[in-house]
Amino acid sequence: MSGIQTKRPPQVIQFHGPNVARKGRGATNNMQGRYETDQREDFDDGWNAAEDELSEAPALRTVVTEEQAKSILSRNASPDLPFSVSLNPYRGCEHGCIYCFARPTHSYLGLSPGLDFESRIFAKVNAPQILVRELARPSYVPSSIAIGVATDAYQPCERELGLTRRILQVLHDCEHPLAMITKSSLIERDIDLLAAMAAKKQAVAAVTITTLDPAIARTLEPRAAAPARRLRTIRTLADAGIPVSVSIAPLIPFINEPDLERIIEAAADAGAVRANYIVLRLPWEVSPLFQQWLNAHFPDRAKRVMNHIREMRGGADYNADFATRMRGEGIWADLLRQRYEKAVARFGLLQRGSFSTLDASQFKPPQICVEQKSKLQMDLF
Repeated sequence: MSGIQTKRPPQVIQFHGPNVARKGRGATNNMQGRYETDQREDFDDGWNAAEDELSEAPALRTVVTEEQAKSILSRNASPDLPFSVSLNPYRGCEHGCIYCFARPTHSYLGLSPGLDFESRIFAKVNAPQILVRELARPSYVPSSIAIGVATDAYQPCERELGLTRRILQVLHDCEHPLAMITKSSLIERDIDLLAAMAAKKQAVAAVTITTLDPAIARTLEPRAAAPARRLRTIRTLADAGIPVSVSIAPLIPFINEPDLERIIEAAADAGAVRANYIVLRLPWEVSPLFQQWLNAHFPDRAKRVMNHIREMRGGADYNADFATRMRGEGIWADLLRQRYEKAVARFGLLQRGSFSTLDASQFKPPQICVEQKSKLQMDLF
């Protein structure tokens, strides 16, 4: 992270630019979002010939903008998701995972789902206060909250801002169940809170590992922790008594799909108790962004990869049907499912179900927490 702003930066409408790899970035350009009214087209006037010869574009600075959120809990009724409530302290994610299904959300801000998504981050700095307000409502019914589902709650700017830590403190004090998912080792910072909650069946964690190949990881998710570091994080969390799952998401044919069994085995050896996988999803602008990345990094297999993705999506780049969007359909999808089930059984892991182990019965609204703390302090004197 190189800077934090308190005001929203001016909108910059920038067209694609050259489709070349950028060090530390997932997207290769800044394609326009679907809601922008002005459209741009590439035009070569001959002046950029020298730049086009570059094999790598110049580095791009990250800017984090503070914003005041109006609400913090998102609710869904999707039948293929194990949770109904989620919380994301940040919009955009510096990890830069090219496959991130949340990229299109930057279009709502008038920004690009490409490089803008991973370099122009918005921090909901009042998230802990808004969460207290939500939990204090008389009508609030506790339900396990999934944290970091859309954008990673432990992305680089969290080291300085500490929003996730403060959110965990609120949930810890209220004895409210939660589930974390991340690609960052920064989650180890909060083991004191998570372990205490896990002991009461109020916290579980998941670490996403897409590949064991560090070279692929550097291009696929350039600013996330290295695969070996994530395995060490699984071990550290497991040793602290926190139930950990490994999320193999997404599986991409001929890119990280060959690693499926090896990831499950390595995660089991590190102490994971569950495993889950999701087939690559390409909604909205994610499809052209991913294909640009594919042609930039794996031109030799790009056509074969897309053919198999479309085979699992009924001939399209993506199908949002709840019944198939996570696992795909067809022969290839069936083969992946069989490989996953056999590997999970072989290495003694459970499949999905960690949310069902969480206990919301001990929840205490924030005001009761404050009163109990005050009474405890008085008793000490």
